[in-house]
Amino acid sequence: MKCLFTIILSILLLGLLSGQLIAELPDDSPENPASRFVTNVQKHIEFLGNDSLEGRGTGTYGEYLASEYIAEILVQYNLKPAGSDGAFFQRIPMHGSRPLADSELRLHKARGIIDFELGRDYLLYKYGEQTFIGTPAPLVFAGYGILAPEFDYNDYQNLDVAGKIVVMLSGEPASDDDAYFAGAEPSIYAYPESKQRLAISRGAIGSIIIADNSVDWQQFRREFSVEDVTLLSAVSSHLSLMITSTAAAELFVGSDYGLNEVQQMARENNLRSFQLNSTLSFKGEFIQRDFIAHNIIAEIPGRDKKLQDEYLLITAHYDHLGIGEAIAGDSIYNGVFDNALGVAAALELAGIFADNPAARSMLFLFLTGEEKGLLGAHYYLDNPAVPLYRTVASINIDGMAIYDTFNDVVGIGAELSTLAKFLERAAIKNGLSVSPIPKGFLQAETFARSDQIAFAQAGIPAMLITEGLNWDHFTRAEAIDKRIAWQKERYHTPFDDLSQPINFQAVWQHARLLETFCREIANDPDTPEWYKGVPYLYPRLQSRAEKR
Repeated sequence: MKCLFTIILSILLLGLLSGQLIAELPDDSPENPASRFVTNVQKHIEFLGNDSLEGRGTGTYGEYLASEYIAEILVQYNLKPAGSDGAFFQRIPMHGSRPLADSELRLHKARGIIDFELGRDYLLYKYGEQTFIGTPAPLVFAGYGILAPEFDYNDYQNLDVAGKIVVMLSGEPASDDDAYFAGAEPSIYAYPESKQRLAISRGAIGSIIIADNSVDWQQFRREFSVEDVTLLSAVSSHLSLMITSTAAAELFVGSDYGLNEVQQMARENNLRSFQLNSTLSFKGEFIQRDFIAHNIIAEIPGRDKKLQDEYLLITAHYDHLGIGEAIAGDSIYNGVFDNALGVAAALELAGIFADNPAARSMLFLFLTGEEKGLLGAHYYLDNPAVPLYRTVASINIDGMAIYDTFNDVVGIGAELSTLAKFLERAAIKNGLSVSPIPKGFLQAETFARSDQIAFAQAGIPAMLITEGLNWDHFTRAEAIDKRIAWQKERYHTPFDDLSQPINFQAVWQHARLLETFCREIANDPDTPEWYKGVPYLYPRLQSRAEKR
């Protein structure tokens, strides 16, 4: 294993590069908090985002080096270890699997066998031996694969799918009514995971989602090219794949309706479910491994004797995608914005709070496996460092403002709990206003896209804070364009790297807001609470009743 001395030496060498990333600051003296913050954040991201860490894929050597680096900084900042056996690390057994090109997906029809090619015709959501289907299984089409009683909608009505493979369209019924499937925005029913879980619950042995014609298949190929990782203790998954519409058309040949007819039914909101006149088998070939990954947990004891047994949890995931399909000759998915920058900011906040603790105690939790399905978060929630009922809130840091200083902020999940009130107070103290998630940025999906959703589902009030669209040097339209361009051109690509422009004044402004927000929560005798009717309220009440 690489020794810590070598890691520190690498940091010093990388520090020579910091001048090429720095943004203008009003005072660059070491005593200036902004200058000190920027210098340290640059050092952190230049290490974490460097090619030598190969994208910090879960369970890789690069991620191990990242975890050692984070722990070393926490030692320097005098935080207390809160992991296993008095160390910073929480050891997590995991399983990794990667499909090989000679995996066999075969469609069996009266006129013969059709072989589908991995990557070209289909992509696997989950890999591994548990997905094997040796005897060809019957196929059944189940519309969008949705059961939503509140909308009187059921694609499974009078449909027996036990022992069969369910074929379904991506998405959900089209709607202009916000009260019906969230209108133009996707509801939770549109998520592949929701469809797959429902199929399993009804006895299906596999599920196939037909890709919409508008999707960028090459982008999906890149994202699916990385290793699939699960907790070693996870329940085995069934066959779960996405298929192109061209290949999917073959599934419907000889059945009551062809795929074109089905798609027309969908446009008319008149879908029907039916048996398909074919069967499917799958024999996967995989590279598999078992390994240990790590969460990193550090504690700052609170200074108030009445409140120090309660904890504010601050999280940031330090993993990324690792090495994936090459784009323009680059196969290292560095993840600088997502989320080396968030980790860097969290480290500096840890140092700030260690020097000046709040009334409540704080836990800083650096999570692995976020990119693989929030694995580190789920493991922590099953094995918490402190009881969940004593964790008053969870603040997730996943990315920071990078383009421009700003005048408003958005609380992802603010509509769900009284954390919104703490955010309002923090914003006012920083001369900012609070804005809702802009239309078109998928409110429900945004909250579910990072670790905050795992803590919310465990009952802990959670939020992620991002800058709004009221920037100092760009119009709102320009701000939207920059956000969209980053999503299209850099998100989950090798171009989320150290070459991208970063406005460190904006990063510093975002960090100051986060510090104020966390202090507001950690110093207030009142604890954040879910609003009435929010689905995460019940698990909160349950954990309190059980003192879990």
